[in-house]
Amino acid sequence: MRHETLAGQPRIPTEVSAMTAASPNVKPAYLRIANVWKAFGEFHALKDISLDISEGEFVCFLGPSGCGKTTLLRAIAGLDLQTRGSIQQGGRDVSTLPPSQRDYGIVFQSYALFPNLTIAKNIAFGLENTKRPRAEIEARVTELLKLVGLPDQGNKYPAQLSGGQQQRIALARAIAISPGLLLLDEPLSALDAKVRTHLRHEIKELQRKLGVTTIMVTHDQEEALSMADRIVVMNHGVIEQIGTPTEIYRHPATLFVADFIGEANKFAARASNNAVGIGAASFSCAAHDFDDGTPVIAAIRPEDIIPHASGSLANGATANAIDVTISEMEFLGSFWRTRLHGHALGNETLIADFSINAARRLSLVQGVALTVELPAERLLIYPRGA
Repeated sequence: MRHETLAGQPRIPTEVSAMTAASPNVKPAYLRIANVWKAFGEFHALKDISLDISEGEFVCFLGPSGCGKTTLLRAIAGLDLQTRGSIQQGGRDVSTLPPSQRDYGIVFQSYALFPNLTIAKNIAFGLENTKRPRAEIEARVTELLKLVGLPDQGNKYPAQLSGGQQQRIALARAIAISPGLLLLDEPLSALDAKVRTHLRHEIKELQRKLGVTTIMVTHDQEEALSMADRIVVMNHGVIEQIGTPTEIYRHPATLFVADFIGEANKFAARASNNAVGIGAASFSCAAHDFDDGTPVIAAIRPEDIIPHASGSLANGATANAIDVTISEMEFLGSFWRTRLHGHALGNETLIADFSINAARRLSLVQGVALTVELPAERLLIYPRGA
């Protein structure tokens, strides 16, 4: 896989770079996507996509609607061939093969179960096309129903099952023929929040048990962060960043990734040597390659901001401490989301998330003055207009 360093992007810490470089624990590529483009007339939905996926890996394609993630999945499945570029699976070039000649199972958002067939018949559908003995097919169906936790539902029809149960059956049907690749096209988006949370855990556990290489398309960042071994963040037909959930969240390579994955404060700023100017204040920040005076965007996540009692930090204790006042507080269950204003920030609003314990310890209420610290390593710098 080729990674290019963009000028002016925040530097990834050495230990992270080493971890994502060649490692003795990294398996060889099972799926290799090389220089894939997809055009619809003059519109390019995919632009020179290259990606390697290891055997047994769970990868999420993540991005907003229209970013190209589903187009890429359909190209891998042979449902919508790429305009140019190649796709190899298990060392075999499948770039131009029809879906029937590719080794995968797929689960769609709409489940696509046959309403006139029983659950057992739905699962057996692909197996029957392989001309296997009836006894073997029945044994496999029984095994899969147990595997997805629905051992007694074989004689029912899809309409008699809940949405979550139907999605489990769709998953059982997809893995019935033991495919080398499992493709999931936003499989949980039609379910309610509690069922979705439960099923994503079950799907991940099932994937680990089977060891099947899996690609899931989603626009839900929480799904990607909780399920994926690696996340491929896409935008406007290109890959913005590839990395583990921790890498993507803690070390976003671009402003788009920082803003799309989680929350981020963004400020128009000016770069200087090992620092950045925001409003009337100057802050130490993560290492960057911008020249002094370059207009940039400074970003920091709300949960990275550290609260202190007003005036509790001695002068010079940290260069990144500013005095602020809480203008608004919003209770979000496990934490308080606050909006802060201070002279050093000018007219800018700083959004900070404080734990319940921190709010209680510091007696935080609307109108209270406090001092907040912006850790230098968490204050990231990006090109203006990126």
